[in-house]
Amino acid sequence: MAGQDDIKRVETTEGGEYSIMVAGADLPAVLTWQRREKDGVPVRLIDHTFTPPQARGQGLAAKLVEAVVADAREHGFKIVPQCPYVVSAFGRHPEWVDVKG
Repeated sequence: MAGQDDIKRVETTEGGEYSIMVAGADLPAVLTWQRREKDGVPVRLIDHTFTPPQARGQGLAAKLVEAVVADAREHGFKIVPQCPYVVSAFGRHPEWVDVKG
């Protein structure tokens, strides 16, 4: 199973993505975000997650969300979940309230 070290981060001026390559799949598991600002604080609006059908059920989307939460704590940005999966993940993890924007 993929770990945090397997996560690739790509950032642009508009946003970015977190991704994990999946053995046996043509596409990686991906979480995308848009760059925003709220009350002078940088925000990552998470708008999409995708896991290839052959890799679902392995917890890859959860690992991507955990990575962005860890990065938010390390780099001081907030997260605005918009993707239904990420909204649900934040509902299951009240301890992430410190990074929710």
